[in-house]
Amino acid sequence: MTMSGMYVSPEQLMQDRADYARKGVARGRSLAAVEYQGGVALVAENASSTLRKVSEIYDRIAFGGVGRYNEFDQLRIAGVRYAELKGYQYSRDDVDARSLANQYAQMLGQIFTHEMKPMEVEIVVAEIGREGGAELYRIQYDGTVVDEQNWCCIGGDSEAVLGRLSDGWSADFDRDGAVRLAVESLAGPDRSMSAEDLEVAVLDNGNGRRCFYRLDDDQTSSLLAG
Repeated sequence: MTMSGMYVSPEQLMQDRADYARKGVARGRSLAAVEYQGGVALVAENASSTLRKVSEIYDRIAFGGVGRYNEFDQLRIAGVRYAELKGYQYSRDDVDARSLANQYAQMLGQIFTHEMKPMEVEIVVAEIGREGGAELYRIQYDGTVVDEQNWCCIGGDSEAVLGRLSDGWSADFDRDGAVRLAVESLAGPDRSMSAEDLEVAVLDNGNGRRCFYRLDDDQTSSLLAG
């Protein structure tokens, strides 16, 4: 006696996985990255003081993740290990955001294609150049990499946030202007956000070799009130 199983086409299987992952990412609160003169501001809606969405990967590289925390934190740790190993084997100058984004894309693509459950995450990798300018890479749950320009947003209602970022961005922004735009874009017209609702960090060329630093609640409150 033979047992007949339910057949699911590869196209339908991939679509179901994509829908599953997309819903998981959309449930996460948004994170915005905004380029300014000499740096990049990364601002996440995050009331937790211990579970970080934004982190340092290497000297000039930062990581942001939304979706399922334990999954994007695994990716953060893998990124740190990759960067440290490459910097040790070659030189610190050889560690760059593009190769890191490609590593993440391969990892996420492999999991999306071959594992039962895809990762419910979306991440951004940011790097600032020594001579100015920045690189922003958005990597989706299926391994798709998008090279963003000037700003990007992941998670939550990202389409609406992107529209507000596009309308408000200026090439003349300093750090404070970039953070304010990110906060206003995340909040939207119908609500306001305080420092306690936010996680704010920057990559800044004026901060020495390690360009990443966080703004605490007092610094963020003063910046938003300015």
